[in-house]
Amino acid sequence: MKPEIGITENHLQKSIKSLSTLLADEMVLYIKTRKFHWNVSGASFMELHKLFQGQYAELEETADAVAERISKLGGRAIGTIDEFINLTRLEEAPDKYPSQKEMLKELLDDYETVIVELRKDIEVSDDRAKDAGTTDFLTSIMKQHETTAWVLRRYLS
Repeated sequence: MKPEIGITENHLQKSIKSLSTLLADEMVLYIKTRKFHWNVSGASFMELHKLFQGQYAELEETADAVAERISKLGGRAIGTIDEFINLTRLEEAPDKYPSQKEMLKELLDDYETVIVELRKDIEVSDDRAKDAGTTDFLTSIMKQHETTAWVLRRYLS
């Protein structure tokens, strides 16, 4: 059943497309963070192991919220690895097992990429899709990711 929430079908589809790309980004970042959690080693092993665990748990919640937002707008959430890879704005690094510092830098770069893209998505949601609810939703995710990026940046300072 199509939602009748004061947003045109065209605008709903713009929001759903933007949210689907964000869902792909969140899932790729989640998987990468899990990989680093599983493979971190060295002097700060336990600290980074726990840091990554907290981050992937947060990403899992965010991905779930994004999928639910898509559903609220009448869309269907993507859910396969192929769909995530085809829509993501992030790069994967198969067969690479970076050092602790490289892990932190790679995650920081990915978070910053998502933040920059979220700013664009917010503009689309606000100006072109006239979807205040999604604009607010995306802004909250952006702020959450800015905090995570700040934490990662502090590790690299």
